[in-house]
Amino acid sequence: MEPIIGQTQGQQQGTAGQAPADTIKDGDQTTFNEDVIQASMQTPVIVDFWAPWCGPCKTLGPVLEKAVQAAGGKVKLVKINVDENQALAGQLRIQSIPTVYAFHQGRPVDGFAGAQQETALREFVQQLVQMGGGQNAQEQIDHALEQAKGALDAGEVAAAQSIYGQILEIDPENAAALAGTIRCHVANGDTQGAREIYQNLTDEIQGHAEVQAAYAALELAEESTAARGDIADLEEKVAHDPADLQARYDLALALNAAGKREAACEQLLEIVRRDKAWNDDAARAQLVKFFEAWGPTDPVTLQARRKLSSILFA
Repeated sequence: MEPIIGQTQGQQQGTAGQAPADTIKDGDQTTFNEDVIQASMQTPVIVDFWAPWCGPCKTLGPVLEKAVQAAGGKVKLVKINVDENQALAGQLRIQSIPTVYAFHQGRPVDGFAGAQQETALREFVQQLVQMGGGQNAQEQIDHALEQAKGALDAGEVAAAQSIYGQILEIDPENAAALAGTIRCHVANGDTQGAREIYQNLTDEIQGHAEVQAAYAALELAEESTAARGDIADLEEKVAHDPADLQARYDLALALNAAGKREAACEQLLEIVRRDKAWNDDAARAQLVKFFEAWGPTDPVTLQARRKLSSILFA
């Protein structure tokens, strides 16, 4: 599949996680005018003033390079060793390192001193991308996420997983892409792989709404695998004894496992009608898990949620 990030019509841009070879280079006072001043007339240029002995420089440098690479050539980075270019550092009044300046149209337009968080660096780079007239990388990612979701909804799991992978190359902590990857594993029947991905996420990412929804889908898939049984036998049990709420609950899980989502919801709703508190509110809790896994705009979610509200607040 062709990469879908880092490409715009009429331009040859780097693919996901890539940029043209001259995007990042070492500079000095003899090439500063060409590499920075003149180059910034076409593309915004970031200048990183650093030194080999500077600890914060070693922290900032790789993260800044990563953010610049992710911009796919719409921003350039020139690294200047101040020990070897003291005259230039003095001319630009560099008082501490790391110091970063951004140039556009031949003039300094932004900058900062000291180490920065990765999120702040990405925002810094994206502001320059917009200043230079390039497409915001976040807009590219958002478009890619829409493509991936569309592919997954259409059952094109391999295509969706490929797109999510490209996004994660650029932004390894993108919660929506991680959630999508979990859903791809679930769709392929690889619940163990999906669970391993989830368990390796930070608490912060696990708490993201889309990741929580993907985890609910994972739990649902695991429950459905365990619940696969003879629907006819369970339906017969319920018909014989409509008050057998455990049989209804088991039937709901089996129906969902068979893809009969509306019928599964109806059985759980009937349990709530008969006994709201049955089994520590198990039927309502299972409905909520369905809603989380299917999403708030899913037609079955909307219909079942309305019915649940009318029962609870009748």
